Amino acid sequence: MARRMMWAVGLAVALGAAMVTAQATTVLEAARHGDKDAVRALLKQGVDVNAAEGDGMTALHWAARAGDAELVQMLLYAGANVKAATRLGAYTPLMMAAQAGHSAVVAALVSGGSDVKATSTTGTTPLMFAAQSGDPRTVTMLIEGGSDVNARETAMEQTPLMFAAAYNRVDVVKLLIARGADIKATSKVVDLTKLSSPEEEFFRRRAAQQPQGSGPRPPDVPGLTRQFRYNELVGTSGGFSPLHFAVRQGHAEVVKALVEAGADVNQVNPGDKSTPLIVAVINGYFDIGRYLLDKGADPNMASDNGVAPLYATLNVQWAPKALYPQPRAYLQQQITYLDFMKVLLEKGANPNHRLKRKVWYSGYNFDLAGVDEIGATPFWRAAYGGDVEAMKLLVAHGADPTIPTIKPAGRPRTGDGDRFNIQDVSGIPPVPVGGPAVTPLQAAAGVGYAEGFAANSHRYAPSGLLAAVKYLVEETGADVNAADHEGNTALHNAAARGDVEMIKYLVSKGADVKRVNREGQTTADMANGPVQRTQPFPEALKLLESLGAKNNHKCVSC
Repeated sequence: MARRMMWAVGLAVALGAAMVTAQATTVLEAARHGDKDAVRALLKQGVDVNAAEGDGMTALHWAARAGDAELVQMLLYAGANVKAATRLGAYTPLMMAAQAGHSAVVAALVSGGSDVKATSTTGTTPLMFAAQSGDPRTVTMLIEGGSDVNARETAMEQTPLMFAAAYNRVDVVKLLIARGADIKATSKVVDLTKLSSPEEEFFRRRAAQQPQGSGPRPPDVPGLTRQFRYNELVGTSGGFSPLHFAVRQGHAEVVKALVEAGADVNQVNPGDKSTPLIVAVINGYFDIGRYLLDKGADPNMASDNGVAPLYATLNVQWAPKALYPQPRAYLQQQITYLDFMKVLLEKGANPNHRLKRKVWYSGYNFDLAGVDEIGATPFWRAAYGGDVEAMKLLVAHGADPTIPTIKPAGRPRTGDGDRFNIQDVSGIPPVPVGGPAVTPLQAAAGVGYAEGFAANSHRYAPSGLLAAVKYLVEETGADVNAADHEGNTALHNAAARGDVEMIKYLVSKGADVKRVNREGQTTADMANGPVQRTQPFPEALKLLESLGAKNNHKCVSC
């Protein structure tokens, strides 16, 4: 009985193998299943070794992709075409083997006549694929086979070294540099302000859907004439060196390898003028930022929007809740953001440096903040985040706590009547474009909440905004009745959030509950649902009315 069972099992196995072989009517099918016996049998029958699937994949492609060197050799011996390319992407077997880091297969293909300089439809070479894979042996074979270490793909003009840096392939980075890779090369710069149709039309429609716009270009006042579309705020894309790629991804060992090989820690991106330090910080990599500072990075070099490392540190720490993923690396750093700020300040960072343009990556293309941060300083950003410790640190190093933002062009509620035909009824002297806008105190009180959805995105310190307001009033002498360019005081902003405790505090410090903004809104109006989908705050409204504020009963969201 046992012998008959063993015989039956053996027969089943043999029949199964025969079925696989029988089913594989082409070399391509057999190679796709890795069935070398079937491939050998079919080749002996004269079946076409170069038959291709609809997408252009051949048996050699499948064997190279699987890393089966023996099968590759068999196919090459049978006359497989090493230059065969897929119909989509024009990928050769060598590219597929290089991408997977199959060095033995790469060696066989190169020996078999594969073109190491062949490119995909985007201009990507086998060496670029190999650099991405991270296998030094594969990279070495391709270089010794004639690959250009400084070749550029056509889409973004990235080099093999950029691929290796972006994918954290430190051994390959060192190898490429040793073989002559240019560590100063930069990728292609794309000017998004000159997009052609349909891209331009897309951004134009997107901008038209955003009533609050994206902000202007300051502080050179002659340029403050209109709102700028989202793509204009971004300005450019690309222009990264290998070091820029490495710091953006947070690859510390690659960063060190590049710097030790002579990479310029202050190399300016030809696109938006960002240095490696700025790129590291806006992505929350404070540890890498400290390393770059120790290696001579300039703490005052800023991107073309005016963002310098100090502002960037606070901006990533208190990044708004956005519809897009925000950097989270700052939560895993050995150095805290406050300690990193101390290092920046000790290295000479200017605490009063001001932004030149709205920061597009604060809210991306759907900004909910309701405030243009043009002209903001690091201190202003700390105040907006309710960050008392950061404010104290900045003041100790010379920060001016009185510097406001700058009035932009084309914003609603400016009293200009430029977009919504708003008539200024406040009697407050007009503020010209480029003039003072939002003070740190008004920012800490909750600027933007009366304009819609700021509450959905605003992030601030766990200690709360009231602690920040108290510090600004009691320690820096901030004027509780100062009005911003729209005529709102800190009390208007507190009322728009329904913050009863802050209202009581500001009033105790002399805040005028009867102040009216340029649109004619009282502090009580601000607590009474002044825009759609912003709820009234009955308790705050009752308090303000009891203190003498007029309720005009213009609840929009009721």
